[in-house]
Amino acid sequence: MNYLSTRGHPDRKRFCEILLEGLAPDGGLYLPDTYPQVDTATLAKWRALPYAELAFEILSLYIDDIAPADLKAICAKTYTAEVFGTEEIVPLRELEDGVYLEALSNGPTLAFKDMAMQLLGNLFEYELTRRGAELNILGATSGDTGSAAEYAMRGKKGVRVFMTSPDGRMSPFQQAQMFSLQDENIHNIAITGVFDDCQDIVKAVSNDLGFKRKYRIGTVNSINWARLLAQVVYYFAGYFQATASDDKPVSFAVPSGNFGNVCAGHVARMMGLPIQTLVVATNENDVLDEFFRTGIYRVRGAVDTHETSSPSMDISKASNFERFVFDLVGRDAARLRQLFVEDLGLNGCFDLSADPLFKQAAERFGFKSGRSTHADRLATIRDTEKRFATLIDPHTADGLKAAREQLAPGVPMVVLETALPIKFAATLVEALGEEPPRPKKFDGIEALPKRVVKLPADAEAVKAYIAENCD
Repeated sequence: MNYLSTRGHPDRKRFCEILLEGLAPDGGLYLPDTYPQVDTATLAKWRALPYAELAFEILSLYIDDIAPADLKAICAKTYTAEVFGTEEIVPLRELEDGVYLEALSNGPTLAFKDMAMQLLGNLFEYELTRRGAELNILGATSGDTGSAAEYAMRGKKGVRVFMTSPDGRMSPFQQAQMFSLQDENIHNIAITGVFDDCQDIVKAVSNDLGFKRKYRIGTVNSINWARLLAQVVYYFAGYFQATASDDKPVSFAVPSGNFGNVCAGHVARMMGLPIQTLVVATNENDVLDEFFRTGIYRVRGAVDTHETSSPSMDISKASNFERFVFDLVGRDAARLRQLFVEDLGLNGCFDLSADPLFKQAAERFGFKSGRSTHADRLATIRDTEKRFATLIDPHTADGLKAAREQLAPGVPMVVLETALPIKFAATLVEALGEEPPRPKKFDGIEALPKRVVKLPADAEAVKAYIAENCD
């Protein structure tokens, strides 16, 4: 299996090369040359597999430069009941007729990011040990990626983590999860700005090829293909739990900010998983909803990026959207560069509204979208607790609202849960009048000493900090 850049770089690379690399040298994102195809006979064979074995079967279609026995051992080490709380790993429950919640937040940091990050930590450690090398991970987080990455990488041999986050824009619980870690290989950097500033810094540093090579910079954001690939697995697991046969369609509603989570669903669908609709759920930062409604992709600046009660989705530049658009334009790298480098770079937007391709986003690729407000989230949280005795976090509430707007008769709708409610306690208190349950291991976490530095939204300042802490 070879991987190519969305922006047309001539090199083709193997999985373990791009695992440690992140962005392609031309600034593009890696995708496989082709998507492996899965037929109904294969789905039938996979249906009864435990999650770790299902992960191995799917990952092995994309990873042929790790020995199968080793990859199987990595999957078995990653997806355990001890780490994720249940034997099912991602248990599904029916909330109401035809609407399901897939629990993705039972890992160490109580967010869906653990599903991929725990695997990524083990893959990094395996490959770095094999090479006798070190890696400095530079990441950006709007809330959950940071803690998931840091908990997965803390104490890992040969790995340092430099995690940027928007200063003051995460929930107190999210900040405490990250900043209370005292491990020497974990570095938290609070950036004066919004998440998009953090993401721009990561891309700027990754595009400085000299610095990237000298300091062995890698990424854990979903621009890293390995992380997105790991997320493909739970679409298959959710599908199997929601159906009794392997030809029945299912739809998924996915709270979306950076487009990584729902892009994994796109990959699963391209492989042949019978997904009818992928519902992209946004909050007031509705760049993605605007595109799927109008065909216009218009990024926002920091001033126009709203601070909301579903803060992990306060994103106005969806990095992984480039992967989908690459498929949408027929994998035409020149057209992709025109849209993302020229039109987006110069004008801050591109417009496909009059292009016949835009209709294919829904008709061929199954995408629809929805938007929520703070009032919508509060209403959905209250309704879900009152009618179903179930607590959901505000991001999952965004997903549930959008899901209900796109229901089709006879087609199960699976809403991907994104985090446990305690991570956003203030919103739950506003909605319900009381704080949600807190796992005992996180008692008093907000009061722990913090280890974090504050830097301006400047790539050079971040590079200087990395250099200083790598010497």
